[in-house]
Amino acid sequence: MTPSAELAVIGGSGLYALLEQADTPPGGPARPIDQSIDTPYGPTSDPITIADVAGRRVAFLPRHGRDHRHPPHRIPYRANLWALRELGVTQVLAPCAVGGLRPDLGAGSFVVPDQLIDRTYGRTQTFFDTGAVHVSFADPYCPTGRAAVLATGRAQGLPITDGGTMVVIEGPRFSTRAESRWYAVAGGTLVNMTGHPEAVLARELAICYTAIALVTDLDAGVEGDHGVTQEEVFRAFAENTERMRELLLATVAALPTERTRPCPDTVPALAPPPAAGSESRERSDRAEGRLQGGR
Repeated sequence: MTPSAELAVIGGSGLYALLEQADTPPGGPARPIDQSIDTPYGPTSDPITIADVAGRRVAFLPRHGRDHRHPPHRIPYRANLWALRELGVTQVLAPCAVGGLRPDLGAGSFVVPDQLIDRTYGRTQTFFDTGAVHVSFADPYCPTGRAAVLATGRAQGLPITDGGTMVVIEGPRFSTRAESRWYAVAGGTLVNMTGHPEAVLARELAICYTAIALVTDLDAGVEGDHGVTQEEVFRAFAENTERMRELLLATVAALPTERTRPCPDTVPALAPPPAAGSESRERSDRAEGRLQGGR
């Protein structure tokens, strides 16, 4: 029998084992459960870990895989969100590493964004390959989840900022100085590589989605002559992993069990049919073959 979970955390760079030390109450599972879920869109980034946290069933999925094998443009976003929905997940917390586009948001700052600008290309960003299904995405993030994260972070004394626009770029390269200045002029607060299509896919499945951004660096064009490096990003995230973990676990306990609008009724009475997903997977498999030298 497939276990269930009501909440999920999709972990970002450096946050691969959130639940490995989770406390389990009497009568709960003896240890976290690793669960593989078959989806019409192929396998998830990694098996999903399920454990009890603060009396609630929580699923953890490492976005890049535990060995960081999936670069941002190759993450199986549709499989990940579909699998979480199959487990019964209705709310997602999505921590991520970001670059700051403002000098006042240096490494170690936490931001709970309220807006998103998509600068990706070539990523499949919908479950609906046929028919006219247009979801409302004016406000990409769950207001209830945002409020819970902000209240929890402030209670913990974290340097946490309410609101900001996350610019999601294709990657895997970092921005040029001109690009990061352009993003800032356009109103961007943060720059990231994984926040889209993850957020819109959650919206199509009527899953509440809340991003929690940890600033690991100032982006290349913000100030000075220093360019961003992968080592710098990983180091900054590692230095703040425990603070992020404490924030996530406390937020899980604080999230209301009752969901309010707009998240639950985004796509009333609609669900992407598995048949359409199977066709999409076949197209994806053919494309994968071409990328790997097949015909």
